[in-house]
Amino acid sequence: MSSSPKQVVEKMFTAFANGDLDKFVETVSEDTIWIYHGTQIIPKGTFEKKEGVKAFFSNILNKTEITSFEPQQYIVEGNMVVILGQEHQKVKRSGRELKQKWVQIYTIENELITKMEEFATSEEVA
Repeated sequence: MSSSPKQVVEKMFTAFANGDLDKFVETVSEDTIWIYHGTQIIPKGTFEKKEGVKAFFSNILNKTEITSFEPQQYIVEGNMVVILGQEHQKVKRSGRELKQKWVQIYTIENELITKMEEFATSEEVA
């Protein structure tokens, strides 16, 4: 049974929530590219191929504690999935807490994520 583009993204989000790097990477193509445009606090970056996505994922989990991660609205058009959401995280080293609102755009081909692009804004929580 094939998965819809939305189901592929939801599978990736589940792996992210569970901290399962292997399941997370299973959802992306060999030549995937992830573009994070950065925020006022978190720098931008581009991550290529499965190794780059592993680094993206590991960096988040090693440096922050995700308090909440909330995809709030899905917009699906063909093989593209746009998600509006928000998250709350705590930086492990400094103890700073950050809130982010974001838009993530996924392109799905052959039931794998070939591209992710994220636009976010962040603020420090007092």
